[in-house]
Amino acid sequence: MIEMAENAKNHLPHFTNAAFDVVAIAASAGGLTAIVKVLSTLPAKFPAAIAIVQHLAPGHPSFMAEILSRRTDITVKQAEEGDSLAPGTAYVAPPDRHLLVNGDSTLSLSQSELVHFLRPSADLLFESVAATYKGRAIAVVLTGTGSDGAMGVEAIKKMGGTVIVQDIKTAEFSGMPSAAINTGNVDFILPLDEISTTLVGLVMGESD
Repeated sequence: MIEMAENAKNHLPHFTNAAFDVVAIAASAGGLTAIVKVLSTLPAKFPAAIAIVQHLAPGHPSFMAEILSRRTDITVKQAEEGDSLAPGTAYVAPPDRHLLVNGDSTLSLSQSELVHFLRPSADLLFESVAATYKGRAIAVVLTGTGSDGAMGVEAIKKMGGTVIVQDIKTAEFSGMPSAAINTGNVDFILPLDEISTTLVGLVMGESD
């Protein structure tokens, strides 16, 4: 009986009509504009959850969730400790907190040490998503300086997930996309305005 309970606890619910359960998006410099572009054309009934790490100045309140929620039909909120991932909802990492997805599909916020001088870290988000959702996870790396996300992309790919990276020709800052591409673990390199359509096609099983 205990064994069954354990199995039940470790069996993640798959969202209905979704080929993937979670999309993890990472961006840094120039990221707000890019994230708006990706989220703005997603349908309200997008059947996966979205987790977002955008590097922000620590110590300042972030209005990112409010800005994004005005530009998209999906629900956007600043992530809180213990939130359960829900389809059609985007969770934004608050300033100066790592955002992690737990094995029971809840979210944790952590002030553990900086990773590559950063908090929140895309690598930590991607690695936690890879460990939990394996082949039902998508990682998206958008514009940004530095190399955050590259190690996480390798984790996503190793666990059978899918990786999308913004084509550096359409990225305001090429550091993060280039570092991800250089891992050799990328499935799609896309212009910014094609990422949303591709996400819908992958997650909802639709294509043009």
